[in-house]
Amino acid sequence: MPRIDTVIFDLDGTLLNTLDDLADALNYALIQCGYPVRPLAEIRQFVGNGVRNLMELSIPGGLEDPQFEACLHTFKDYYSQNMQNKTCPYPGVMELLEKLTAAGMKMAIVSNKFDKAVKELNLQYFGGNISVAIGESARIHKKPAPDCVFEALQELRSDAHRTIYVGDSEVDVRTAHNAGIPCVGVTWGFRDKEILVKEEAEYIIDNPMELMDVLEEIEKSRSSK
Repeated sequence: MPRIDTVIFDLDGTLLNTLDDLADALNYALIQCGYPVRPLAEIRQFVGNGVRNLMELSIPGGLEDPQFEACLHTFKDYYSQNMQNKTCPYPGVMELLEKLTAAGMKMAIVSNKFDKAVKELNLQYFGGNISVAIGESARIHKKPAPDCVFEALQELRSDAHRTIYVGDSEVDVRTAHNAGIPCVGVTWGFRDKEILVKEEAEYIIDNPMELMDVLEEIEKSRSSK
């Protein structure tokens, strides 16, 4: 089998700790619309499946609430202007990306965050290492549909047989499997390890640099076949 030369990353909860900025934007929007704020622990469980889903779970009336679209617009507007207040890469992430770049790996980000924010955050934090960043948009179905993965592979001129996917949630494991790609689940993000085990992630790591060990393990396994 061909060697792995492509790594596709989830963004929130995998490369960047964005939870505090997401929570601040959500609670700002909820206050503006007259709703009670949500605690951080609750928001942590809501994120990962796009901002519409986050808002649906956070507003008492969900999608049926007459203020839903207005509240979502307020969230997006506030978040776009305040998404780097507290956000930062997880410890070890930058070191990992430098190692992958030095090894000649192709890299991309695929996220259920809206596309404009994904591209801006990638450019700000990872532009020197990650060349492709794809978020939710009208033309691409959000994860766990594999569309964003296939789009990233096309832009990278790679294919699923040479790719591994790295993410922190059940959505990420399902996305990887829907694309026919093995998944490395990370335990430092927005979900507990038990969820990654239940979803049958092929590999689970507890710190970013362990990904290098996974890649070496895969390389040995493929070269012996």
